[in-house]
Amino acid sequence: MLYSQVRDAVKQTLGPWWAFLVAGLVWFLIAVIVLQMNLRSVTTVGILLGVVFLISAVEEFFVASVMDSWAWARALLGIFFVIAAIWSFIDPIGTFVAIADALGFLLIFKGTLDLVTSIASQGINSVWWLGVLAGLLELFLGFWAAQQYFPARASLLLLWVGFYALFRGISSIVWAFHLRAASG
Repeated sequence: MLYSQVRDAVKQTLGPWWAFLVAGLVWFLIAVIVLQMNLRSVTTVGILLGVVFLISAVEEFFVASVMDSWAWARALLGIFFVIAAIWSFIDPIGTFVAIADALGFLLIFKGTLDLVTSIASQGINSVWWLGVLAGLLELFLGFWAAQQYFPARASLLLLWVGFYALFRGISSIVWAFHLRAASG
């Protein structure tokens, strides 16, 4: 009885499992496109960054709506993603250049947020240490990118967006099959 109630609640809250599968495939498509880009196609990358920021904003707002603690930090990050998405669609070339210049700060901010939330979730998350590792890696890349010249930052930005999309795709697909298994 309780299992069916939980399953129905999951279906009502998250919707059909295949929506996460489709989202994962879209993330994979973005990853393939970005990882094949060169530095001459900055307009396309700027627009793709806008799409990535917009999807990330939606995901951050969703996470903030279901969290008890640190929801304000996720909502703030979601607001930053919305502003970045709007700017990316208005000026994609300027977006690419500015984001490449600000990449170090963004990685330091995101790494710090991931590090703090992972440590805070230690009591309820058995794999909290993966978040700590990701946060430390983002901090390392952020400090490294902050002291590099533009070509290195631009290449790192392309790799970061590509791998970000790839990892989001993997997470979405895993989540889709987890929901499918839970829905019976």
